[in-house]
Amino acid sequence: MEDIMLRASQGYKYVFEELSDPRSKNWMFMAGPGPVFTILAAYLYFCIYAGPRYMKDKTAFKLKNIMMLYNVFQIGLSLFLLFRGLNYVIQTGYRLTCQNIDYSSDPLTMTWVSGIWWYFFAKLTELLDTVFFVLRKKQNQVTFLHLYHHSVMYVLTWYGTKYTPGGQMIPEGALNAFIHVLMYTYYFMAGLGPHYQKYLWWKKYLTSLQLVQFCIVLYTNITSLYAKDCNYPKCLHVIVILNCAAFFYMFGIFFYQNYVKNKKSRTKELLEQKEREL
Repeated sequence: MEDIMLRASQGYKYVFEELSDPRSKNWMFMAGPGPVFTILAAYLYFCIYAGPRYMKDKTAFKLKNIMMLYNVFQIGLSLFLLFRGLNYVIQTGYRLTCQNIDYSSDPLTMTWVSGIWWYFFAKLTELLDTVFFVLRKKQNQVTFLHLYHHSVMYVLTWYGTKYTPGGQMIPEGALNAFIHVLMYTYYFMAGLGPHYQKYLWWKKYLTSLQLVQFCIVLYTNITSLYAKDCNYPKCLHVIVILNCAAFFYMFGIFFYQNYVKNKKSRTKELLEQKEREL
């Protein structure tokens, strides 16, 4: 029994300490998996079971002011990540075939590494999206796609920050941050009231941009996977490719059901109405 416990302890130390990137392993949430997966478990438990049960016989919370501040915060954080990523692309001479990880600790490289931690932090705070849905009794928006997307991005960015902070993750994070600037700007404008609905005609293009994003990330990771002299982990490329393909499939279904199928149904209803009038 003692031998098993010793091996388990050694295995834990090897995976979560020795394999970690020494530059980021002592940062907040990076020491071990405990806090991160505890938060994830609490998030899923609350959003799927505890939250809906608690809200069942209660009036939906009015969180307009809190959500407006939250959206402004997310816009600001996403802009910060976007500009840091663009700065990285400009200064490092980004190439599509492979973006190597710089494992040095010089001040400029540490700027990029710290930016990746902030990207992870953004994915942590974005879990509040779902919490707000539950508290506002909008459980229909807590879909499998929504939970999968938030959970997987949270875990993947933690993994990337702890083990491989740098390389391909930075420009991909900047692209994702750009999408989130637009997305949280839309949420902010939608929260201003019905007078601003006429300015929100571009909602469906957000999903289109997300699909384009997945295509770009798929392309860069597939080309990087077969690139020579690339120190970016092959296993991470494979994980990103599989996950991105799953995202593309699920977001594609969402786009079709909400913006193609529904449009066809509305067109059919209008034609039938005109026929009845004739």
